[in-house]
Amino acid sequence: MDNSSQIKWLLHDATCSFNKLSDTAKLDAELLMCHVLDCNRTYLFTWPDKTLDEAQLAEFKQVCAKRALGHPIAHIVGYREFWSLNLKVSPATLIPRPDTETLVEQALLLMQEHKDKPFLGLDLGTGTGAIALSLASELKTWEWIAADFVPEAVTLAQENAKLNQINNCKVIQSDWFENIPNTKFNLIVSNPPYIDEADSHLSQGDVRFEPLSALTAGDSGLSDIKIILSQAKQYLHDGGLVMIEHGNTQGKEVRAIFCQNGYSNVN
Repeated sequence: MDNSSQIKWLLHDATCSFNKLSDTAKLDAELLMCHVLDCNRTYLFTWPDKTLDEAQLAEFKQVCAKRALGHPIAHIVGYREFWSLNLKVSPATLIPRPDTETLVEQALLLMQEHKDKPFLGLDLGTGTGAIALSLASELKTWEWIAADFVPEAVTLAQENAKLNQINNCKVIQSDWFENIPNTKFNLIVSNPPYIDEADSHLSQGDVRFEPLSALTAGDSGLSDIKIILSQAKQYLHDGGLVMIEHGNTQGKEVRAIFCQNGYSNVN
């Protein structure tokens, strides 16, 4: 009996073929199999001897071939989980990454005593809406504005708000603060482009398939952070916070930019 179309052997072969390109080869194979079978990962472990039919087998081989070329899992399956939300993704935006959940965690920690207040939050460069929608799902009494310069990203974030039934977040098109209402926010968050345009990592991994405009910035990756911090103060309530994701070697420079623009309690 030919067992080559059984779940366990297909996963084994796919994992082997992904080993050189991915640190999560086994998980990648499982996620693609779940996508093809429309099941959760528990099913794969419970029924490892199940056999795929011809159509399923053909689809699994097709998605594995895409992954083997380096296409991100999120683009192949069309979504990415982030902060318990299910977010649609597209090549027009950055794929939400677990690292960015750190920003959400820290924002919630710092806003814990204000979680039931009618406060206002702003997310600049929202992409899929990951940060704004995660915070809006936790801070339900707050109102949020999520802004992005790219129209396709705005549409995607709006779809993700509906998909996750989040009603306290409005998504608008804006080049940073250009179309932001003249009001004061209690919290401004952003995951702006911060990678140096000459960074060698841009030719590796998933980022090869993501928009450079969402990844890179001039001035050694700091130009967009400088724009945001030069303008954010006029949109901030007294005692309000600005929180920005930056590169793991940019801490000193980003703290200096905050201080140069007159912010206090910079961490």
